[in-house]
Amino acid sequence: MSPAASASQNSQAKAAPTKVNDVDAMAAMAHRGKALPGIPKFDYHADKRKWQLEHMAGAFRVFAREGYAEGISGHISVRDPKFEDRFWINPLGVHFGMLKASDMICVTIDGDVVGGNTAGSINAAGFQIHSAVHKSRKDVHAICHTHSVHGRAWSAFAKPLEMINQDVCYFYKAHSVYSNYGGIANEASEGQRIAESLGDGKAVILMNHGLLTVGETVDEAAFLFCLMERSCKVQLLADRTELKKQIVSDEEAAYNFKMASTPETLFAEFQPHLQYEDHLCKGEFKS
Repeated sequence: MSPAASASQNSQAKAAPTKVNDVDAMAAMAHRGKALPGIPKFDYHADKRKWQLEHMAGAFRVFAREGYAEGISGHISVRDPKFEDRFWINPLGVHFGMLKASDMICVTIDGDVVGGNTAGSINAAGFQIHSAVHKSRKDVHAICHTHSVHGRAWSAFAKPLEMINQDVCYFYKAHSVYSNYGGIANEASEGQRIAESLGDGKAVILMNHGLLTVGETVDEAAFLFCLMERSCKVQLLADRTELKKQIVSDEEAAYNFKMASTPETLFAEFQPHLQYEDHLCKGEFKS
């Protein structure tokens, strides 16, 4: 419960969530402030690039085990640490569960392949979406989008998620709905409209399409994607009962968001998933 919570759990605070220092949030997660390791720092771009691509490939392996793969749909991109007008994206037609760091393709914002797995192809619609978001959001370093089952199901309603539990509050006033479905995003204009709908948020529900999440690290974006997919499932299950739901108050939702949704805490949230995947495949995705 937030320190300022009133006795009445039905009170609706109108104040928007305030920012919290990442270090404070990380310390608050652990007993007596013994915080988990945060996002590592690198002296050289090459070292950071290698680390990013390994975590990107690891995120795909997690997505595969979660069942997010759907034919040739779905993509993750990560902005290059040295060249801000370039990003890395997965090759078209390779299953998420087989991807390695060396499979990723480096492409410019304008669509020129300039590095990595130059023999691979890039999903055209994926490029339009990712390039538009990277152009509009300089603070975003990673983007995740797949056609996950529950995300697609909930997207049919073109409604935002309700704050019906503690975990979904990670998206409190930080997700939107793109309700102007224009078919497969092969045109730049569709990608631009999706980027505009995302705004400065962490996620967007794409009507009749699926989910898209962003982050300062691929770990953050990947964790948010997994969480949003599960939140869609929970929402669908809760709605099915047709019973009255108890919605988390604005005050409590804002507090939960403030304490749990910093780049450092969201990075930390994904590490158990990545570590487990590393254990299961003995680090194969890093090659």
